[in-house]
Amino acid sequence: MPDPTTPTIVDHDAWLEARLAHLADEKTFTRQRDELSRQRRQLPWTEVDATYRFETDEGTTTLAELFDGRGQLLMYHFMFGPGWEEGCPSCSFWADTYDGTQMHLAARDTTLVAVSLAPLDELNAYKARMGWTFPWYSSEGSTFNFDMGVSFTTDDIAAGKKYNFGTQAAFGEETPGISVFNRTDDGRVFLSYQTFSRGLDMLNSTYHHLDLTPKGRDEDGLGYSMEWLRRHDAYD
Repeated sequence: MPDPTTPTIVDHDAWLEARLAHLADEKTFTRQRDELSRQRRQLPWTEVDATYRFETDEGTTTLAELFDGRGQLLMYHFMFGPGWEEGCPSCSFWADTYDGTQMHLAARDTTLVAVSLAPLDELNAYKARMGWTFPWYSSEGSTFNFDMGVSFTTDDIAAGKKYNFGTQAAFGEETPGISVFNRTDDGRVFLSYQTFSRGLDMLNSTYHHLDLTPKGRDEDGLGYSMEWLRRHDAYD
């Protein structure tokens, strides 16, 4: 792979030839991605019949009410445990785009919310600091986060309970994920999709903008992939 600091320099015709060859690969990938998305839409659903309660600024509410009258609910499981002074920086990185997409999702019958285990007042304080307005609810006092596979007790971790559909060890008591719920006309709620860990990558527009550049994400020499990352109010 060419070093981005010492690129291969060619004339425009040679550049165009290389670009068109890569475009063919991109088109193949796009078709593969379209097919994967089609298959995802065809996955079976499972009914959520437990009665979960969430704390909101308007009071206690149900999972069905989080849809806000729409048929689809995208829920980001934001890592923020009780007593934390601030939310997870990587979850904050993802959430920085959530305000701008709300009206577009709503136009397609979809509501986007975040849910965390921390008390609502702690979430609201951090939300105000970040300047966010998207809906963010607390599942405190409920088994919801644990049932969704994103929160773990210390006993769970000691016993080796796994994250990401049982494919990897839980790295802490709080972990990230996305759950997709659907509500039918008779008010029943179903879980249609979940993804965790690297599966969340496709939802981060900053990373995908960086992927277009010669340096890319430029994380290979770091202690861990997002070592460079700061909350948006903490950069110099």
